[in-house]
Amino acid sequence: MIKSFGSLWLAAVMALGASVAHSATPEGAMPPTIAIIIDDVGNNLHEGQRLVQLDQPLTLAFLPYRRHTVRLAKEAFSNDKEVMLHAPMANTRNFDLGPGGLTPDMDEAAVTTTLRRALQSIPHVTGVNNHMGSLLTQQMQPMEWVMKELRRYPLYFVDSRTIASSVAGSMASSYRIPSLTRDVFLDHEQTEEFVDQQFQLLIETAKKKGTAIGIGHPHTVTVDYLEKHLPELDEQGIAIATVRGIWAIRNDNREMFADGEKQAIRPAYAKRN
Repeated sequence: MIKSFGSLWLAAVMALGASVAHSATPEGAMPPTIAIIIDDVGNNLHEGQRLVQLDQPLTLAFLPYRRHTVRLAKEAFSNDKEVMLHAPMANTRNFDLGPGGLTPDMDEAAVTTTLRRALQSIPHVTGVNNHMGSLLTQQMQPMEWVMKELRRYPLYFVDSRTIASSVAGSMASSYRIPSLTRDVFLDHEQTEEFVDQQFQLLIETAKKKGTAIGIGHPHTVTVDYLEKHLPELDEQGIAIATVRGIWAIRNDNREMFADGEKQAIRPAYAKRN
């Protein structure tokens, strides 16, 4: 029951994963489209599996080396979800980063090795965004080292924009890495009322801009909300896509990477989890 939104739109959503809304969208028009990234996946198996089992094409950002990261990443891929590395980066409040963290005291070799190993630890990784990072993402040199490593692979980068002065997104673009930026945080207050307020803001942003990216977390209130309200998007004339789908929409369905121009990521997770 999908109506035509134009050949570019259909190619993007069908190839890259999107749930296409139709009833409130005029024939031939492209509907407002959202992507939802869920950060911090890998610690909580129950909520992680609930997210994996949702019908909609979510993008799940996994912390490296967490107890359930490998298992959930494999299940996510098998259930048509997009998999990202949620790369821990130093913050201004000195919160603990856990394993795989990138900090300002690291030299280029340490940043490169830490990031490369984190990428290798996650099955089916297609992109990266920053976990915390309000300190590191303001610093040009560490961000340059990060992007020098990421440009070797067929990976995109999403600036979570945990601080307005972040240079991460602009640095990714300068290294010609496909780059996007978070529009709305969904659940930094964990109440249904606040999540609903932010979700409506995400939809309104997509209506104004054509597309919008929201970031949430595997909190029970967030997963409950998504289970209930994502199926309602179709009747509202809103589509949901993966991050790669959003990038395709914004770039006239152009391929992110030419065949053979990037290195494959060598997996190092076979014996984990």
